[in-house]
Amino acid sequence: MQNSDKILYLECGTGISGDMTVAALLDLGADQEKLLKVLEGIPGHGFKVQISRVKKSGIDCCDFNVILDEEHDGHDHDMEYLYGHLEGEGEHSAHAHSHDHDHEHHHDHDHHHDHGHGHHHHHTGMREIRDIIGNLEMTEGARALALRIFEILAQAESEAHGVPADEVHFHEVGAIDSIVDIVAAAVCFNDLGIRDVAVTGIAEGSGTVRCQHGILQVPVPAVTNIAKAHRLPMRFTSRKGELVTPTGAAIAAALMTDQKLPERFVIERTGLGAGKREYEIPSILRAMVIEPCEEVKKAGHEADTVWKLECDIDDSTGEQLGYALEKLYQEGAREAHFAPVFMKKNRPGWELTVICDKEHLEKLEDVIFSQTTTIGIRRQEMERTVLTRKTVDVKTRFGVIPVKISGEGAYRRVHPEYEKVSGAASEHGVPFGAVYDEVLTMVYRNDDIS
Repeated sequence: MQNSDKILYLECGTGISGDMTVAALLDLGADQEKLLKVLEGIPGHGFKVQISRVKKSGIDCCDFNVILDEEHDGHDHDMEYLYGHLEGEGEHSAHAHSHDHDHEHHHDHDHHHDHGHGHHHHHTGMREIRDIIGNLEMTEGARALALRIFEILAQAESEAHGVPADEVHFHEVGAIDSIVDIVAAAVCFNDLGIRDVAVTGIAEGSGTVRCQHGILQVPVPAVTNIAKAHRLPMRFTSRKGELVTPTGAAIAAALMTDQKLPERFVIERTGLGAGKREYEIPSILRAMVIEPCEEVKKAGHEADTVWKLECDIDDSTGEQLGYALEKLYQEGAREAHFAPVFMKKNRPGWELTVICDKEHLEKLEDVIFSQTTTIGIRRQEMERTVLTRKTVDVKTRFGVIPVKISGEGAYRRVHPEYEKVSGAASEHGVPFGAVYDEVLTMVYRNDDIS
């Protein structure tokens, strides 16, 4: 069931990774049993899934851990190796390890398979990924999301390595832990039934990190490419280390629908997902399910946001200005008008005002600059209260006439569509007022029209 009025807010103040996301979504209430059932279908051996509670600076968090055997495991727990330092030379020592946390309880889920070897996980590419996900017992929504995340990740790695996305075969796309994290994130998010996701800022660290391809600068190329392609709201911090993994960035890019929160909202519930790496500030991804607060409005009223464009013109001809007004309406202006003003040195001129929505803003500015002589445009975002509006078709003896109905009760306004009324009057050879009055009579006579 879709919670269309709810928003999932991912607070990425200490970064984001695949396992942190899964843990936060589980902590929010995603169905753990449903997740484990899907993960049972992932082919291969050499891993198990552990879901537990851990303490991060005394804060109780959920931990989602993909535990690999020695053949598949890397050196993520060794912070000196991770940062690319030799033993004893780095700023960070190897004492920090997420498994040192106090686990209160856990549930292990082991995968047992009969493949001859597990090495192929390190070389799985997008073709194999599509086959794996296509054969899992998951909802179509979760399947589509998992594939979308992998495609974002593969495209970023493709750009980084200069090979086609379908030929990318490397740890970041093909490793078993990445497959488990991404499938799990997709299943958990789909289970929550939330459509909109806000990501207002993602904190990244600094320095270097060691990966399968060597020592790289933070952020690694894949993260940079994802942030660029999907306009992720990034900010850099002085904290040493990789706070944003390629998998985490790909998940954020696939889920994000907005970069800002509602002005007012209530928090329905929260989930805390623990990161594995230890930094001076604990790595925790906080996820919140929030519900916007709607202002109490009178019946028939609703809130709206518009943009106002304004400029003063004193050296364009009347013909130019008339043409400019036509073009503004053609390109999506809601309202546009000129008003006479006196400008510098008492020169008479015209003040042009245009009301529009955000999506037409740049196009309308182009029209103003190209069709008038102004050299500057003032812009302002404005809130307004408007009457609710709808259009209904009214049957009359002159044909079907569209009617705009605004507001309710004492604020109700009824406006037959001018062009249709005038067209019907011409076609039937009757006065405009005869058609207009007939339409109003039919509206007020019909109780179904409101």
